[in-house]
Amino acid sequence: MPPSADPRLIPRQERLLAELRAAEQELSGQDLHARLRSGKGAMGLATVYRHLRQLQQKGLVRCRHLPSGEALFAPTERDEHHLTCVDCGSTVRLAHCPVHDVHLHDTDLAGFLPLFHTLEFFGLCTDCRERQAGDREP
Repeated sequence: MPPSADPRLIPRQERLLAELRAAEQELSGQDLHARLRSGKGAMGLATVYRHLRQLQQKGLVRCRHLPSGEALFAPTERDEHHLTCVDCGSTVRLAHCPVHDVHLHDTDLAGFLPLFHTLEFFGLCTDCRERQAGDREP
């Protein structure tokens, strides 16, 4: 069955998921709303966020929060992880998933059914470290 023909999804969820899959990078709820607010099947911002939450609960969408508080969404089949600067917010995508082959034992799961994982690293980028070091010099 093609991913866009998931029987668990309603048309609006299918449209959101298709937009996320077509995007080359993660999108914010605002970005998705801007793409979907006109034309057939237009959606309001609250509807976009409600359906994103439902897609997360189905294990089809993951969410990543930036230090600014902004949430970015992507389909879970895109196994991406990032390094994010806590000062300027710049983000670098990791070339591979460092935990891709990690398997949890049934005893560790405590009855949970894993749907997806996220892994985020936060730190300071080179430019911010250099700027901060310059701020400390007399």
